[in-house]
Amino acid sequence: MKFLSRMKRSVGSILIVENNLTEQMLIKTAFEAIGVQDKIYAVNDGDEAIAFLKGEGQYSDRNQFRFPTFLLTDLNMEKVNGFELLLYLKRSRMIIIPTIVFSLSCDPEDIGQAYLCGANAFHTKPANMEGLRLLLKSISDYWSQVQMPEIDEKGNLKHSAGGGKERIRHPVTMKPF
Repeated sequence: MKFLSRMKRSVGSILIVENNLTEQMLIKTAFEAIGVQDKIYAVNDGDEAIAFLKGEGQYSDRNQFRFPTFLLTDLNMEKVNGFELLLYLKRSRMIIIPTIVFSLSCDPEDIGQAYLCGANAFHTKPANMEGLRLLLKSISDYWSQVQMPEIDEKGNLKHSAGGGKERIRHPVTMKPF
């Protein structure tokens, strides 16, 4: 099963941002167990994730390190933590990537802060492999059905030849609160 390729993208890839190597391996194994065939990359912290997203240093070869179409991040990491990574993604308004916080925390403060920083969802890591498989299957099923815009190899929005037909017929107007 292609996880994110069904989201109108030709090649899907997942970036796991997790400082615990055992947890990286467990997440990869769980994705494989539920039939996800997309390329899965893992980095150890937000700093490495930003380099990956920018295609810098060891990640400069986009044939080898495809821009991710989905990102799972932990919160508690050295150098650049999950909150700082979320803020980077939010401030880089050109980058479009579904971003899920995947943390041991279930603290309401962490959950609220993650959403304020731009998380698309927040999940507490399950305590066992079966729970992990079930949760990742649920996440995979959901994101496989979501309509997403086409992006280029740097995560920037690709503009279609259609010119935003719906927007022309139904312009979006924002009313002040």
